[in-house]
Amino acid sequence: MDPNTQPQNSQSAGKAPLPPLNDILAKTKEVLNRGNNPEPSLNVDAVNTTSVSQSSVSVRGIGNILDALLARNVITTDQYNAFKFESVNSNKPIDQVLIEHAVINSRDLAKTYSEMRGVAYIDLGELVINLDVLNKIPADIAKSAQAIAFEDQPVKVKVAMKDPLDLQKIKYLESVIGKKVEAYYAGEDDIDNIINTKYGAQIGGDVTQALEEVGENLIDINKNYQDANVSGDNENAPIIRIVNMILEYGVKNKASDIHIEPREKKVVVRFRIRGILSEGLTIPNTLLNPVIARIKILSDLKIDEKRVPQDGRFQIKSEDTVVDVRVSIMPSIYGEKIVMRLLAKTETALSLEDLGMRGIAFSRFKEALKKTQGVILVTGPTGSGKTQTLSSALKILNNVDVNIMTLEDPVEIRVDGVNQVQINPEVGLTFASGLRSFLRQDPDVIMVGEIRDSETASLAIQSALVGRLVLSTIHTNSSGGAFIRLLDMGIEPFLLSSTVNIVIGQRLVRVLCNNCKKSFEAGPDMMAELHKELDILNEFNIYGADHQLKLHFDKSTDKVVLYSPVGCPKCNNTGYTSRTGIFEALKMTEKISAAIVTKSTIKAINDIAISEGMITMIQDGFMKALEGVTNLEEVLRVRNE
Repeated sequence: MDPNTQPQNSQSAGKAPLPPLNDILAKTKEVLNRGNNPEPSLNVDAVNTTSVSQSSVSVRGIGNILDALLARNVITTDQYNAFKFESVNSNKPIDQVLIEHAVINSRDLAKTYSEMRGVAYIDLGELVINLDVLNKIPADIAKSAQAIAFEDQPVKVKVAMKDPLDLQKIKYLESVIGKKVEAYYAGEDDIDNIINTKYGAQIGGDVTQALEEVGENLIDINKNYQDANVSGDNENAPIIRIVNMILEYGVKNKASDIHIEPREKKVVVRFRIRGILSEGLTIPNTLLNPVIARIKILSDLKIDEKRVPQDGRFQIKSEDTVVDVRVSIMPSIYGEKIVMRLLAKTETALSLEDLGMRGIAFSRFKEALKKTQGVILVTGPTGSGKTQTLSSALKILNNVDVNIMTLEDPVEIRVDGVNQVQINPEVGLTFASGLRSFLRQDPDVIMVGEIRDSETASLAIQSALVGRLVLSTIHTNSSGGAFIRLLDMGIEPFLLSSTVNIVIGQRLVRVLCNNCKKSFEAGPDMMAELHKELDILNEFNIYGADHQLKLHFDKSTDKVVLYSPVGCPKCNNTGYTSRTGIFEALKMTEKISAAIVTKSTIKAINDIAISEGMITMIQDGFMKALEGVTNLEEVLRVRNE
């Protein structure tokens, strides 16, 4: 392919020849480095993405996706050449380049190809696929072929594919299914979603099949496994397969915790997904000990010790995802209970806006991050997103002229350019000892994963006093509670008032599925809750993209529209698609400082903060409910966490 080849369509015909290759190279370099240049001369992201697949301009018979997008005025000629050059230069398929630059999503890409090539398109997100039909293609083949069986007929099976023109794959699928395949276009993301959720939902059936193979000699307890490759098939013993399937299901469904709980007549496996614990499957009581033994082997724990709690950890790998698994084993009346916390290492730091932070909390936090010394604390219970918030802060602070060092347990989110250290208590590397050593490493910014004890708290305060910016987390229910907790740890009040810059309190609430959420008019009880929390703000407008308030609500409001979850195939019938944060930002002021010095109560400190403009987590959550981001029940659910 020649990057100087002129696009062949009606819009390019008769135009002047393309500029020299050097000019295109220069423009493309600006494209690839657009993050370093606020005003690039060629903006490949400034594309018309409106109704890409619904334009009245026909693209039937056009052979190249770039030509089709150009015909529909989605891209310009300059962008056409830049994308083509990037594809050739980076050896990436043009589809990948277009998706990376947000020119088109995978669903609209499939729809456009469908029209170009005259092959039917199917929206997998709108289908409820029978599991018997889905299983016509085994999960591993569905993944490698990017193909989903969605309708079974007497002489053929309808299959959704990323590339339904790949005749070799179609012939292979026909040999697997034993019927003729009628191929359809489908979005790659939709295909991946079916593979990761619908196949995973069959864990109960897979475990049942494995149970049928269980024999007396279940595992070799003398084998010291250090790693478990969840996706591998090298360990075929039934118990090993059962444990692997449980772990794999948890990873693919982004569970934060897996509970294996012995009951009187069965063992229940539950998964915490998006903050909610739900039952995944049950296994016979007779398999509890072999399953526990397998997990103890992975965690390098004592297999024969069943009387006292044990803690351990191991790593698993599922596809390209590496996950740290923290294991806690506790004896109960029916046997040992296991809780495994899954901490993915491949997560990336999000922006503060992506976390859901905005308005006064956003501006206060950004202001605090500009300071070169002091303490920034993030509070909340386990699983409230504190680590992600700190990682987002590090992403903002991360510059070549700043030495950033972190102490974490474990390192969950990798930030390039930041010196991240994982604590190891077994060799004496604790938060306190590591922080003491950090001060000899000439740091500008120090992040301590958690302040757990008085020694770590004292060292963090001392680090701030000698000119470092210290970021950390602490477990309290509100931002004001952080001061009381530190006072309980023995920190002097005057040290807190002179070093702490800001305390961020946060929780995570589930985000409603935009495809199926249902609007309704709030009833008297909900209106009472809204007025109780929001009237104190007087008249306000909901935050917009510029962090200013927009949607109107005041004391005179007697009717508002709220939203509730419904459930559809796109959200796996849960009504929710992800989670977002609700925040409060308590800024250190003279009045707050005086309250700390006099050791005032948490309520007194919070009341002062509210009088000085702090919007509480609940208020932030209620405003997000008014926007339709979440629902009131979800905000009220996390209020007491």
